Amino acid sequence: MSRAFVKEDDQEENPIIPQRSFLPDGVTNYVTPTGLVQLQNEKTALDEERKDIPIEESPERRAALKVLNGKLNMLLERINSAEVIEHSDMDTTEIRFGANVTFQFSNENKNRKFQIVGVDEANIKARKIAFTSPIAKAMLGRKAGDNAELKLENGTKEIAILKVDYKG
Repeated sequence: MSRAFVKEDDQEENPIIPQRSFLPDGVTNYVTPTGLVQLQNEKTALDEERKDIPIEESPERRAALKVLNGKLNMLLERINSAEVIEHSDMDTTEIRFGANVTFQFSNENKNRKFQIVGVDEANIKARKIAFTSPIAKAMLGRKAGDNAELKLENGTKEIAILKVDYKG
């Protein structure tokens, strides 16, 4: 049937479901214990949100359910693929997943600090960066006192690693 003979009211647009943080294909979904709890809390919140959707059938209800179910499916995929990394059995002098790193760019006199976390837990305002980020990759495996090189489009930046710890 031609679209010309379909009532406008019968047309439902596919809702846009926001994508989760990017995790490259083939890369393990590492999470901190806190990151896993955050994912589980997000699932609980989505389950609660589903309960608040009106039960009477309508295009708005169908659209809301499509969005919620899409978000939930992507979230469950992340939860099911999560590999929790505990740092209790690793060399805590070396920068690994979960490390808090204090560092300085060579052209600055300002200390910076962040924690290396999973992609869903990353939040620059909370000073948490994804293990897949270029700066995290440049530092992984290094120790306090080492230098790292961050390759950028317009050159490289030298990084002096000042401190590595796994507290909180």
